Amino acid sequence: MKGLLYYGNRDMRYSNNVPEPELIDARDVKIEVEWCGICGSDLHEYLDGPIFFPHDPNGKNHVSDFGYHLCLGHEYSGTVTEIGSKVSTLKVGDTVVVETTGGCNDRYRYPNAPNFGTKKCTACRNGKTNACKYLTFQGLGLSSGALAERVVVGEHHVVKIDNSKIPFDIGALIEPLAVAWHAVSHSGFKKGSNALVLGAGPIGLAVVLALQGHGAGTIVCSEPADIRRDQAGTLGAQTFNPMDSKDSIEDLRAMAPGGEGFEHTFDASGVPSTFTSSIQCLGPHGVAVNIAIWGHKPVDIYPMDITLQEKNVTGVMCYTRKDFEETISAIENGLIDIEKIRKMITGKVRLEDSVEKGILELVNNKEKNVKILVSPKMGNV
Repeated sequence: MKGLLYYGNRDMRYSNNVPEPELIDARDVKIEVEWCGICGSDLHEYLDGPIFFPHDPNGKNHVSDFGYHLCLGHEYSGTVTEIGSKVSTLKVGDTVVVETTGGCNDRYRYPNAPNFGTKKCTACRNGKTNACKYLTFQGLGLSSGALAERVVVGEHHVVKIDNSKIPFDIGALIEPLAVAWHAVSHSGFKKGSNALVLGAGPIGLAVVLALQGHGAGTIVCSEPADIRRDQAGTLGAQTFNPMDSKDSIEDLRAMAPGGEGFEHTFDASGVPSTFTSSIQCLGPHGVAVNIAIWGHKPVDIYPMDITLQEKNVTGVMCYTRKDFEETISAIENGLIDIEKIRKMITGKVRLEDSVEKGILELVNNKEKNVKILVSPKMGNV
């Protein structure tokens, strides 16, 4: 079949001779891919990797028995084409999206893996699978991903969508929306509360939509890039350009109702200035959420910025199946405007063109793009 394979740092290769994935357990499901989004994690794997993939090209993923030369892709929608004999919640023809984390709950599928038989970590025993000690992802080393024609996953990761309410292209955005939904839910956000979003990349914009889905009051988005800032405005956020301000902290605090800081802040940029801003822009008892993925580097903070007004600082990691289900429900019930979601799609390309017109386009022109979708079914354009 067709697919985009990972060979290492700055080495991704399209092939029309990728091995067909097969069911390896009676609880497995095969899915024909309709659309797959290119994620920032895919770009990091290309530019700075291997990160999630084994550092040794001959090594194996710590949960599965796979190594290199797998297809990337973990933001996708599709149709079930085959099910194992013990699958009970799905049938052939179901339209679906996939929660693509992997960890302790997936070890049963890989008896030849390095850590097969290892007992479940504390997070997984407590149902917090997104915080698994061995966290990994389909399309990033666990197993072959959805920048391909077909994938195979365990039933417990597959979530049905009503294709009459959520088209396949919108379905491919449920994964990044679930990341944002998890962040807002984890923060303890209550209907009518206000929030500041720092950064208007794909996840920052998804946070704006997730906040709307939670019934937010005032939403402000701070973003220096004109195109991305405008995009946040079209989604309904008030916008702020930190480059136009002599004192961005005080100016942002003043934009919150009451003028003394926000109840919630979400750092989707992952640079030192936005991390400290996420704390300093809070009002009393506010909650700062780090949703960005950082490299292994420290950030200077002043503990009294947190202590004096009893602020809270937390971090979030990806999602659980519950976040997918709640995101889907919010879209189907109109709490998240489907046309606003569609505005995040800034390009659609063929699988054959996914390196040049997908990966490299996002690397070289990230300020002009939000989400590029790839389809193995798309014809010549």
